[in-house]
Amino acid sequence: MPVALTIDVVGSRRIADRAAAQRHLDAAIARVTEDVPGVVTPLHPIVGDEMQGVYADLDSALSATLLFQLALPDTVECRFGAGIGEVGVVPSAAGGISDGPGWWAAREAIDAVERLARRDAPSARTRVAASESAPSDARAGVALANAYLLSRDELGAAMSERTRRLTYGRCLGLTQSALADAEGITQSAVSQALASSGASAVVEGFRLLQS
Repeated sequence: MPVALTIDVVGSRRIADRAAAQRHLDAAIARVTEDVPGVVTPLHPIVGDEMQGVYADLDSALSATLLFQLALPDTVECRFGAGIGEVGVVPSAAGGISDGPGWWAAREAIDAVERLARRDAPSARTRVAASESAPSDARAGVALANAYLLSRDELGAAMSERTRRLTYGRCLGLTQSALADAEGITQSAVSQALASSGASAVVEGFRLLQS
């Protein structure tokens, strides 16, 4: 069952340099599109501060949202809504308009995570919702996915920009030695950063999504 993914920028009106932020977002899109299989429609900017894409399944979509978060600098933050359901395009003179139960569910999810972040879980950034027409097994897995995402988002929110880069690299299977060389630090510093941030749990979760 396809998964529609909607992404919006948190606090976009407060970003001092919107052009620089867009360059970071475009770079993250390019990296994630290359590094995560299962892309049906690549992530792309649409209106304002919103991006959309479609993945073949929930595991691929959740893998993409994780790497997207890890790829961003401290100055840019996003929230993610993943909608399980059929997706389509409505013809228009201005181009195709995304439509269908998957997109409606993605909007429901992103609205829900925004409300959640304002109240009980300030670090929440990712949410899944399933359309009513989605298979029963897909709908049954939504609560488990959202429980996992709450913990994952909490760990990610506490990471420094460098630790997120290191975690991204470990998700792709890069060695600590290679990451140390890329960052210009010692392997011991890499090991300490990963161990103190809970990155190993994030990386293992990513690997489970890929298996």
